Order: sequence, then C-alpha cells, then structure tokens
Amino acid sequence: MVQNGKIKKAKATKTRERDLVKGSLPEHFRALAIPAGIGMLFNTLYNVVDTFFAGMISTDAQAGLSVSFTVFFILIAFGIGFGQGISALVGTAIGASTQTNSNESTNTATTTDATSDAEEQTSKDIDIAAPKDISAQGLSFATLFSFLLCVAGYYAIPHLLDLLGVYNGYRTLAHDYLILILFAAPAFMIAFAANGILSAQGDTVTNRNALIGGFLANCLLNPLFIFGAFGIPGLGFDGLAISTVIIEWFVAFYLLSHALKSRAMAQTKLSCFIPHLKIIKDIVDQGAPASLNFLTITVGVFVIQYFLQPFGATAVAAYGIALRIEQLVLLPGLGLTIVLLPIIAQNHGAKALDRVRYAFWWCVLTGIGMMLIGALLLLLGGKFLLGLFTQDPDVISVGFDYLLLAAPMLPAYLTLFAMMSFFQGIKRPIWTVWIGIYRQIFASAGFAALFIYVLNWNEWGVWTAVFTAVWSGLLLSMIILIIVARESMQGLGGPGILRTYKG
Repeated sequence: MVQNGKIKKAKATKTRERDLVKGSLPEHFRALAIPAGIGMLFNTLYNVVDTFFAGMISTDAQAGLSVSFTVFFILIAFGIGFGQGISALVGTAIGASTQTNSNESTNTATTTDATSDAEEQTSKDIDIAAPKDISAQGLSFATLFSFLLCVAGYYAIPHLLDLLGVYNGYRTLAHDYLILILFAAPAFMIAFAANGILSAQGDTVTNRNALIGGFLANCLLNPLFIFGAFGIPGLGFDGLAISTVIIEWFVAFYLLSHALKSRAMAQTKLSCFIPHLKIIKDIVDQGAPASLNFLTITVGVFVIQYFLQPFGATAVAAYGIALRIEQLVLLPGLGLTIVLLPIIAQNHGAKALDRVRYAFWWCVLTGIGMMLIGALLLLLGGKFLLGLFTQDPDVISVGFDYLLLAAPMLPAYLTLFAMMSFFQGIKRPIWTVWIGIYRQIFASAGFAALFIYVLNWNEWGVWTAVFTAVWSGLLLSMIILIIVARESMQGLGGPGILRTYKG
C-alpha cells in the first residue's frame, strides 16, 4: 500500500524472512532448502504437465513444445541469472547493515579510536546501497529489460528456429507458441527479481507456494484452453501458451506483493524505483555472468545432442530420458546449493567469515552424502526408472549406460553447484562463466571428439566425455576456488571447521 510517497509494509502474522547472520546454520539450511527443493520439484512437474497435454494433441505438438522450450530457456537464463545477482547484492547489503548496526552498538560503549579493522574494511567494501534501493532498482531493471527482450525475441525467433534446424511441420507450432509466450516475458523477469529479493532474506516458502499454485493451475488451465469448456473455445496447441502466460502473471504479482511487504523493502519510496545507473551497473555486473553461465548449459546440451546424432533416435531419446531422471535425483542437492547463496551473501556482507566457511563445508559434505544415496538409487533402480518413461528395450539399455556414469557424477555436480553459489555470494560471479564455458563447451566437445572419432567408443564416447568434462571441471573449479577464497577471505579452511566452529 502506498502512503505519502512510501510503500508501507503491511502487517504480517508470521514473517518468513530469516536473519542468516545469527542462529544455527544447519537449521537455516533445513528451513530454507526443504521449501526450495519442493518448489523445484513442482516446477519440474509443471513442465511434465505441459508435455503430457501436448502429447494428447499430436507428436508434432510435443516436438514443437520441446523446441520452443530450448529457445525460451534463453529468457529463463536471463531471469535466473539476474535473480541470483539481485539476491547476492541484497543479501550482502543486509549483512553489511547488520554489521554496521552491531558496530554502532559497540561504539556507544567505546571510543571512536577503537573501531575494528573489520569495520574499516566494511566501509571500503560497502559502497553498497541500502537493501530497499537495490531491491527497487532490481525490480525496475527487470521490468525494463524484459520489454527489450520481448522486442528482440519477436525478431530473433525465426532465426533461432533456423539455427536449430527446425524447417519441418512443427516449425509453425513452435513459432506461434513462442510469439504468444513473449507476453509472459515481463512476468518471468519480475518473478525472478522478486524471488531474488525474498530468497536474500531467507524466504524460500513464498516461491514454493507460488510454484505449487502454478502447477495446480496448469493442471486445470491446460485442458480448459486446449480443448475448451464453459463457453471458452478450444485453442489447441496455443492453449498451452495462453495457460502459461496467465499463470506466470499471477505468480509474478504474488511474489511481487510479498517482496514489497518484506523487511528489505520496508519504507521504500516510489523514487527508489527511478533508474539509478550505479546500482543498475552493479546488478548487471553481478547478474550477467550468472545468466551467461546458464546459457552455457543450453550450449552444452546442444553439444551433446550434436555428437549423439550419428547414433540415431535411440541414443538421443535415451539421453533425454536419462537426463530427466538425473535431474530429479539432483533436486535435493540443488535445494541445498540454492540456499547456500543467500547464506553466504548475508554472512560475507557482515564479515562473519567463519560462518561463510562453515556454511560452505556443511553444504558440500551434507550434499555429497545425499548424492551418494542418489547414486545408489541410479545404480540399483536405473532400469526401472527408465522403464517408467519408455518401453523400448534399446532405449532403456543405452540410457542405463549413461546412468552408470551419471551415478558417480552426482557428488561432483553437487560440489560444482556449491562452488557456483560461493562465487555468487562473495560477488565474484565471473568465475562461474569461465568454468561453465570450459565444462559445457570446450571439455564436452573436445573429449567427445577424442573418444568418438579417435577411440571409436560410439555412445560410450559421449557418456565418457560428459563424465570427464564434469570431473575435470570440478578440478579446475577447486583450483580457482582456493585462489579466490584466499584473496577475498583468507581462505575457506577445510571440513574440520564443522568441529571447531559451533554454527
């Protein structure tokens, strides 16, 4: 609600925000990661529902949806990246304000000359705007940038479809779907920005609720708009896009309303939303590398699919199904690494460096334990899980070959994701880009060419290339992590901090 040029914070019966600079870190992880993981699960199920109803229309509809998602992931990558950037900046500002308040309290009982080294360093580092200013600028920038993406997307869609080699019968379906889905672009960007503000404050519950609500609405709206009912005409394949546009705008308004009422945006003036170049530059500097990192994932999928083409539809289908299973098993670990970012951002901003170290190692070791259980699940139940998606024995056989190598990759993935959150949390996101370029593009393509064309390992050459790229990427990341951590916070220490520091 706006009064006297300010956005007043509404009364809340129970706050969902958490002070991540204080209290038990394992408890923070549990409180944040469980809702985050549940939200990611329902987000995945949302896409499964779309695929299911597209299959009820035609095979061309499923193909059109698959191609459309590949193109639309570019927009999603920008949204996720800038959302993470906003989260890191807001979290750092919150942590910095926490330390400043603590120092002010201490200084009332001591002389000015007793100012600590940590406070002096903070004043140098924190040419940081207030959390409310970063939040408001993040929302404004997300809105303006989304309209630029809409215009660029309108003209780029045909060329992107050409780049993907889509010239057959489902090109028209994919093109029309993407044109319609552009109307949801501002909603996506606003939702990611608002969620970045909320997650920086330790609130992952609101986004979980939004994703669950979106999934349930999708189950109802998809058949309504595809087949028609209650006087609404059936729109066929276009109904999938219309459903998503409506749902995403409701999700965006829901998240935005909670972000505006959060503590980070309390007493925010309308003038805070007027573009401020310095803050926008900080958001771009933090968010652009994260977006580029997610775009390298798309390129990496293209690379793997390119090398699989000579081995036919069986290999391509097997990889697609096995990849979905791998992603589902990764979800609990992803929940941990996602919430690691705001925890590190707040504590790094507050110069609580031991808490940063504790949080990182707790996340890595706990996550690896979870991934070992997941690896066992893939090894023992991989064929059964593949059988839930296909009855083709050849696809199951080839897919299980990939899962045999995917199982030992799970701990590596978890550690890589934790490192990416660390780089984001300490405001060094550019390293995520270089690591992504190496792992997703150069390593994947280079090792695949070696194993396929030189060693003649066929499909196994592709699977081994992925395996080698992941583990070599982890080694590179560890070297960079050690160097960056020494420069920024005198090192990360080791797992022993879990015994010596009571977080």
